[in-house]
Amino acid sequence: MRYAVINPGPEDSTNEESVQLKLVRLFWVGPLTVLSSAFAVFFVRMIAVAILHPDPRFQPLGLGPPILDTVILSTAAVFVFLRNAQYNSFAPVRTYRALAAKVLLVSFIPDIAVGMLHGFGGGWPEAFALMAMHVVVWAICITMLPGLVATKRS
Repeated sequence: MRYAVINPGPEDSTNEESVQLKLVRLFWVGPLTVLSSAFAVFFVRMIAVAILHPDPRFQPLGLGPPILDTVILSTAAVFVFLRNAQYNSFAPVRTYRALAAKVLLVSFIPDIAVGMLHGFGGGWPEAFALMAMHVVVWAICITMLPGLVATKRS
């Protein structure tokens, strides 16, 4: 399916135009989203490490694990967006964003555990740094994917 036409719902009363998703754009928007997410996590990680000076054994703020996890999970987000756009004809963008918000909240559970239990040798500062990475990737995925795939139809 290349195109999905979405009619605005009652909450979109200010938007009289329908939105068309050009899913073929995911061939370049998907990799751009993944690369942007990985770069953003790398940047947040650099700032967190410079400020916090975490124990080198604290792997969640190491170089490899956050980047690898980001690449894998943001790629999954692209496929979830695609599937949602293909099978949800009423409001795929709104549904995707709602699902992404729920996934973001669930992703905080291990970070809260790190803060409370001092898991892996980290504490609350490290947990908040990890949460910041999650929020940055979430923001990229809920804005870049729909923003670059959707076009307005008159």
